[in-house]
Amino acid sequence: MKRGKKYLELRKLVDSAKLYDVKEAVELAKKTATAKFDETVEAHIKLGVDSRHADQQVRGAIVLPHGTGKTARVLVFAKGEKATEAEKAGADFVGADDMVAKIQNENWFDFDVVVATPDMMGVVGRLGRVLGPKGLMPNPKSGTVTFDIERAINEIKAGKVEYRLDKTNIIHVPIGKASFEEDKLAENFRTLLDAIVKAKPAAAKGQYLKSITVTSTMGPGIKVNPTRVTE
Repeated sequence: MKRGKKYLELRKLVDSAKLYDVKEAVELAKKTATAKFDETVEAHIKLGVDSRHADQQVRGAIVLPHGTGKTARVLVFAKGEKATEAEKAGADFVGADDMVAKIQNENWFDFDVVVATPDMMGVVGRLGRVLGPKGLMPNPKSGTVTFDIERAINEIKAGKVEYRLDKTNIIHVPIGKASFEEDKLAENFRTLLDAIVKAKPAAAKGQYLKSITVTSTMGPGIKVNPTRVTE
């Protein structure tokens, strides 16, 4: 991949042979975020598991103590009292079959998270082919299939993020914005890592945290020492 001059200059600030501690990594991520917009700082964590096996899946959700710097747009599938609860709790969009039609007919995706009550999953299931590939399908493990709609919305708005393995056994999660203070980014990062470590499957063998990289949207990758992430 051909890189621009600006990126190559920023790359010189990062020692590709070094494994940084968390504090150094977030400091560098902030320093290399020089775009005109407030870049997102992301964590990319490669695990020593095989996502092809059901007993080695790693998936869950965590509320970052300082949020992500972005207020998620929430679509809720509910009806009756639960639909009213969703509206009062601050859901951006609430509906049922009408929302299915809007997504299917208008290719509408102006939302970031989908929440559904369990009794609506039959309706939401019709969207599996379009929501699934985008990582938007509600799931009980991430707390997005629930009758406790108010709590789900409040957590999402407060900075709840979902983590899950991709096909290459890597988890990609935003941990805040480049404008965040270093301490807040570091605390968000450690909170995420703690959740992922606790979610280690019993079937996982050998080294669990294979590699960790922190990067801003437009910046270079910064390798983090997996053995020092709790420091």
